[in-house]
Amino acid sequence: MVRLFGSDYSVYVRIARLCLAEKNVAYTLVPVDVFAAEGVSQDYLERHPFARIPAFEHGGFRLYETGAIARYVDEAFDGPSLQPDDPADRARCNQLISIADNYAYPHLVWGVYVERVSKPGEGSETDETKLTSSLAQARTILTALCDLMGKGPWMLGERLTLTDLYWAPMMDYFLQAPEGAELTDEFPVLQEWWQRMAARPSIVGTRRT
Repeated sequence: MVRLFGSDYSVYVRIARLCLAEKNVAYTLVPVDVFAAEGVSQDYLERHPFARIPAFEHGGFRLYETGAIARYVDEAFDGPSLQPDDPADRARCNQLISIADNYAYPHLVWGVYVERVSKPGEGSETDETKLTSSLAQARTILTALCDLMGKGPWMLGERLTLTDLYWAPMMDYFLQAPEGAELTDEFPVLQEWWQRMAARPSIVGTRRT
């Protein structure tokens, strides 16, 4: 039995769900809301002492940290490999995942989507200074991404990898902001990649309704 603990709004929970879907692994999503007023339960803190999501369980094996979960899912279950075989390609995969974690997530998601879409939707004001700063960073991020992308339908070429599964949830949120969609229009390769990615059953099946 595979259980994934988290909420469907989370970028990182969705990354783990995408990995499970692409490997055709059945799982149960156990709801955990780290933003709940009462906080997280002591039981969950025993799974993840830093009170983040997701956490993962396969049989008696427990794991947290999305990167570890994604690689475990890829290596522990049958199905198409989500990591390149070639050392240089695998290094590029890990490099692009690191860029997503360290730059795309704070700026594309928190700096743009949260400020322009999420906060106004909840009745809060956009921090225009933060939004402007993150949009400037977003241009640098997307330029670097496109410079490193391979030639092919997916980010590293002919084969879908963890790179695609990391970037997809972040781009999905970023593109919901008008400024995000407008900026992405300047990067046709990225726009074409997203059109292919958005049509995949794993993306459609994990999209928040």
